[in-house]
Amino acid sequence: MTAPRPGDAATARLLALYEMVAEAPDAVPRLRRFVLDLAVRGKLVPQAPGDEPALELLKRIAAAKARLVKAGEIRKKAAQNPNMVEPPHELPASWRWVSLGTVFLYDAGAKREPKSLDPSLWLLELEDIEKEPGRLLARIAVTDRESKSTKSEFRVGDILYGKLRPYLTKVLVADAPGYSTTEIVAIRPFLPLCSEYCALALRCPDFVDYVTRLGQGTKMPRLRTEDAVVSPFPLPPLAERRRIVAKVEELMALLDRLEAARIAREANRDRLTAASLARLTAPDTEASSGKVGTGFPSDDATNKNSAEFPAKARFALATLPALTTRPDQIKPLRQTILNLAVRGKLVAQDPTDEPASELLKRIAAEKARMVKAGEIKVRKLQARGRSEPLDLSLPKGWVLTELGAVALKITDGAHKTPTFVDRGVPFVSVKDFSGGKLDLSNTRFIPEAEHQVLYQRFDPQRGDILLGRIGTLGKAVLVDADVEFSLFVSVGLIRFDHQNLLPEFFRLLLNSPFVEEEFDRIKIGGGTHTNKLNLASINMTQLRGCPIPLPPLAEQHRIVAKVDALMALCDRLDSALTTTDTTRARLLEALLHDALDPAGITGAAAAGSAGAGPNVDALHQTLPNPRQQPPLPRVNRAI
Repeated sequence: MTAPRPGDAATARLLALYEMVAEAPDAVPRLRRFVLDLAVRGKLVPQAPGDEPALELLKRIAAAKARLVKAGEIRKKAAQNPNMVEPPHELPASWRWVSLGTVFLYDAGAKREPKSLDPSLWLLELEDIEKEPGRLLARIAVTDRESKSTKSEFRVGDILYGKLRPYLTKVLVADAPGYSTTEIVAIRPFLPLCSEYCALALRCPDFVDYVTRLGQGTKMPRLRTEDAVVSPFPLPPLAERRRIVAKVEELMALLDRLEAARIAREANRDRLTAASLARLTAPDTEASSGKVGTGFPSDDATNKNSAEFPAKARFALATLPALTTRPDQIKPLRQTILNLAVRGKLVAQDPTDEPASELLKRIAAEKARMVKAGEIKVRKLQARGRSEPLDLSLPKGWVLTELGAVALKITDGAHKTPTFVDRGVPFVSVKDFSGGKLDLSNTRFIPEAEHQVLYQRFDPQRGDILLGRIGTLGKAVLVDADVEFSLFVSVGLIRFDHQNLLPEFFRLLLNSPFVEEEFDRIKIGGGTHTNKLNLASINMTQLRGCPIPLPPLAEQHRIVAKVDALMALCDRLDSALTTTDTTRARLLEALLHDALDPAGITGAAAAGSAGAGPNVDALHQTLPNPRQQPPLPRVNRAI
């Protein structure tokens, strides 16, 4: 059987690599660099025996330099062949490693002051060149661009190279004369050659790594002339250069199409995921004529939709493995779970549960007792001032009430910055909210005496909810430990009657999209005030009037248990996707390393061949099959 030709194998190998690692982070940029790496190693296209070898080309370059010196176009020193640093790898027999200064005049552009620029030409800045592919993004005339500093002149065919480290892949070939910033260097061939090959060679990983190493330890490293001229440059036969450029352009165009298709695929998947999740949280549409303007359906509509919902939810959860392919897609799933929870759509209702209306009666009686005993103050609830009904349909047994109607206390922290000490009482601000929990590991401290003064107004206890109200708006955490601490003004404190309400339910309620929208309304709709740092905040008075859905106490317990189970499932899915991303990145690294070994592209025309090696195979086996994703762990059908 005839071995595949290198050029044909390159396309096959690239497609095979992409098929395996298309979802890996930075897959396409890495594959672009891989193509360039193959190109400058002589592994992208086949060598032709009839090509004039690079050694003969060097003789013609030497003759061209002699003519330029004689004509006074270059100095004799520029025509010398600088000693080359150690090259990074071997080349085909017909190629030659040479120093860059042997075949190019580095920084060839004459320097021009702004007043001497030809207004008919164009002026190139680094921002006009796209990274990686080296495409020209904008061509701006001298007359259309303000210029106050010295510029470099360039000619047609010059390679324009961004010598500043953040822009090392900004390289293109000048197709018209013009000027550039001095951070762009004109590299001019001594002999008219295939400049496009020279440009791609300067963008290849070997050269980028060489320049990067030279600039380590400096703030704004630039490639110096003395380092540039001794850098190793892979010189192929002239005819092969043209074949290389054609193949690179073909493969880069292929990668462009593959990336566009991937982006379109992801967009379609995102839209499908969003539509699936939105359907779960959509309001019921069969409204009762007896409850016009409330957003509530009739009992018949509620019962019908409640019966249909578990099947919809099971279908949505069953499709999650196919729809959820990136860690960033987990957050909308978590938000959907919370949204379902606070709308009564996550767990089944039990008709024997005591309705929430009875809870409100007992809470009101307890608050009246506490007011009479002087334990709390009488607070008048703020009207919501809504001009439209709430988009919320609640099950039978739930009630829509206000936060102030169920909370025993709603307050905020100290309005003045206290004295901080190395040891003392923890002083909590929103920066101490981490991962949905209160984290006291990096908190600041205040003296005991100041804490006792503040503690008379707010005394955080186990079971209280802390709410971010300045800067980090609306993030709620539960106090789950018996520890004394004080609060800054950026934190609100909400206390509930623990015998009639479950604090854990209110933590997830206050973090839900429904309440988040209400907080946004409070923040924007006249309820916003700012502190000295000009940060938006939640008005605590209007917070008391924030509408909240209240389920029966028994259902609160079921909701919290179900949310905990589903959030744990999300954690596992998130971890699995993150692990998969890491594995894909390692697989891509292994595959690229394998493709650049001495056997190279000619030794393995397709992925998974003997050239791939056991490490590649082992990594590949750990990845999920994109066409047959495994199901999620079983979820209780009674959701």
